[in-house]
Amino acid sequence: MRESVSPSLVDVPATTSIPTVLAQRVARAPHGTLAERKSGLGGAWLPVSARAFAAEVAAVAKGLVAYGIAPGERVALMSHTRYEWTILDFAIWAAGAVSVPVYETSSMDQVRWIMADADVRLAIVETPAHAALVAEARTRLPQLDDVLIIDAEAVATLVAAGTGVADAEIERRSALAGMDDLATIIYTSGTTGRPKGVELTHGNFVSLALNGVGGLGEVCAQPHSRTLLFMPLAHVFARYIEVMCIASGTVLGHTPDTKNLLPDLQSFRPSFLLAVPRVFEKVYNSAEQKAGSGVKLRLFRWAAKVSITYSRATETAEGVSTVLRAQHAVADRLVYSKLRTTLGGHVEYAISGGAPLGERLGHFYRGLGLQVLEGYGLTETTSATAVNRTDAIKIGTVGPPFPGASLRIADDGEIWVSGSHVFPRYHKNPEATAEALVDGWFRTGDLGTLDDDGYLRITGRKKEIIVTAGGKNVAPAVLEDRLRGHPLVSQVVVVGDQRPFIAALVTIDAEMLPGWLAAHNLPPMDVPTAAAHPDVIAALDRASIRANTAVSRAESIRKLSVLNLDFTEANGYLTPSMKVKRSAVLRDFAGQVDAIYGGPVTTTV
Repeated sequence: MRESVSPSLVDVPATTSIPTVLAQRVARAPHGTLAERKSGLGGAWLPVSARAFAAEVAAVAKGLVAYGIAPGERVALMSHTRYEWTILDFAIWAAGAVSVPVYETSSMDQVRWIMADADVRLAIVETPAHAALVAEARTRLPQLDDVLIIDAEAVATLVAAGTGVADAEIERRSALAGMDDLATIIYTSGTTGRPKGVELTHGNFVSLALNGVGGLGEVCAQPHSRTLLFMPLAHVFARYIEVMCIASGTVLGHTPDTKNLLPDLQSFRPSFLLAVPRVFEKVYNSAEQKAGSGVKLRLFRWAAKVSITYSRATETAEGVSTVLRAQHAVADRLVYSKLRTTLGGHVEYAISGGAPLGERLGHFYRGLGLQVLEGYGLTETTSATAVNRTDAIKIGTVGPPFPGASLRIADDGEIWVSGSHVFPRYHKNPEATAEALVDGWFRTGDLGTLDDDGYLRITGRKKEIIVTAGGKNVAPAVLEDRLRGHPLVSQVVVVGDQRPFIAALVTIDAEMLPGWLAAHNLPPMDVPTAAAHPDVIAALDRASIRANTAVSRAESIRKLSVLNLDFTEANGYLTPSMKVKRSAVLRDFAGQVDAIYGGPVTTTV
């Protein structure tokens, strides 16, 4: 086994908790801005000081006490990303309780399962529609006492209810938890079977947050550090950043609707962002689409090539040539500066996780002045367990172990993780816990390699390895990620298990389709029509040929089947965190797969 270790940068007392981190922020800079809250659609960003934020947290925590929430009891949060979520999250911890995030897009069955499994006593949801969903599930939730609605003044209701609770009670409860005590139960996306509840402790969050401040101080601990959260706070990645911002001194903002993301970025002006690769792909593809056709499109593509070439040149012994530097300066004035303005004009760093970013995009963004720090983590590791450092980026890898983490590559290529950020157990599931945790190491189920510098490269998912009829093992992730970079492509599922060659199911991005058609002088058409159009199919075939350059011939995509619908959470093919439910796709589109190969798998005896 190969191992790589990054020593912890902090020594955290056992009595430390997430409320401790907030108290320390207030003590350091009580009048400093902790968050900025938007005053309505299109309104100004209003500063909230650390002291004012903590006071609001305490007032809401009193309300939770008045509602009968005892230390250790569960409170569910179901909402888009917004300021109230962070207030409620910290109030739940201040009251000594345990928060249970629920994606705002969850179905009634998912809501029922999570709230029943976690024994939720109080649910705080965003809208009346969410409340109606919980009411439908409530017939089998005898332990659920009440439901409050954020849009119906849930925060004010809690503050009013808690006016009779003494400050000393919140101080007492805030001090109850230590590093080993439960902070939250986050349910995994559930690409197969029921979601598992991942128990995460105060120590998991605190140790990772403080190591994050120490290891990524250039990103999150500068006087000008600001970030705008738009990923779902039900996701562990955003949740970790929420806590790290409190620890680091970053000014935190929230935007609940990605339709307003670009205007909000331009008004909030963050210094760093966190996002999944699909966001970076969308920004690139949208910029290319807006370039239109003709001279402007050729200019954009030239600038993109210069950006990638410039970034690659910075890694060579020869460095950037005089000619390339001049080309880069021209491209910066004409193209890059406009893209940076789109992201707010002040973004220096972005943290990318959730799926491989790809070398092309990594070099493109670095070339235009945005360092994308690609990382890797899971719910079970409280988010980040590896990340590229600002002074030592290796594009195409997810970096060395996060400070305080250890990585191991097992003999079969599986990535194992240990450290104070690794979860202690799955909720009410000792069998799954025993399978996942071995002698202090978490078996991730992902496959990877470690280079001589200890940098991790993700190569696939253990359960998704395809074995062709010829016996070739193929990890689909590399091909899927590269093919998804085409503006027409929304989702990709590579197939070929027990088949003579590799193929792929592809869905079309409905948002990007109209612009692509116009740029290629094609008439408007809907997705089903486009899926059968010869020019669209030809473009996707060319994209697959480009994707194949990353793999051997035996691993290459030979045929595509373009589906006439997209995979969504609503139709059951995506998880709330936008992962494809591969087993459901292969089951429901078995006919399309068989058509690629001229029939079903045949076995010989």
